[in-house]
Amino acid sequence: MDLRLKGRTVLITGASRGIGRATADAFAAEGAVLHLVARGLEGLQQASKEIERDHGTHAATHAIDLAQPGATETLAGACPKPDIVINNAGGIPGGDLLSLSDEQWRAGWESKVFGYIDLTRRYYAAMKERRSGVIINIIGVAAERLDYNYAAGSAGNAGLVALTRAVGSHSLDFGVRVLGVNPGYVETERATGLMRRRAETMFGDPERWRELTKNLPASRMLEPNEIADVVVFLASDRASGVCGEVLSVDGGLAIRH
Repeated sequence: MDLRLKGRTVLITGASRGIGRATADAFAAEGAVLHLVARGLEGLQQASKEIERDHGTHAATHAIDLAQPGATETLAGACPKPDIVINNAGGIPGGDLLSLSDEQWRAGWESKVFGYIDLTRRYYAAMKERRSGVIINIIGVAAERLDYNYAAGSAGNAGLVALTRAVGSHSLDFGVRVLGVNPGYVETERATGLMRRRAETMFGDPERWRELTKNLPASRMLEPNEIADVVVFLASDRASGVCGEVLSVDGGLAIRH
């Protein structure tokens, strides 16, 4: 299937690893023009090198911490008119309502929640003016499967789902599609690190972390490319009628009892 993405300019945050990195590969395979964003320059350069080797296309890199003041404008100056924006950067720490400090709550939300809001506001305005563009927010299953021990993340993700649906409810009137994806448990460096620490606590052996996946759909974590393939399709004109929706890609986890 030709997704008609060749030559489209795609901006991906959190692009040096995990879901963002897999998404960059998937867009590169379709012939898109890539701008990759992450905090660490070394990881970005490695990703760009691998993409050029594997797909024969150059990926521009932007080492920017989007939680810092002025970062959004800096990025917009370097990549002013992307056709597609994939918000994927930032992480919110685990913990219940009281176990996280004020600083941890605010830092997590500044990184992910306000990072997504700031970038969406900046690029939505430009897309609305030219009546063309797609913004996809990669959020997380905790928005639906609320977790006592992930209070800041559940609340932050739920807020981003609400933002996506609110903006997307009318954005197509201006030629812009705003939508989201809620991944389930995905086998990324961050997720496996958390699983390993939990296995160390429960079993005294971090290498037993896969035992913790037995209650997940199909008793496994998802692969990053399983999320990336959905994101790329949703960003394409083949999904031109999808707007204001947040699609769960979690194997049914959010609706399990």
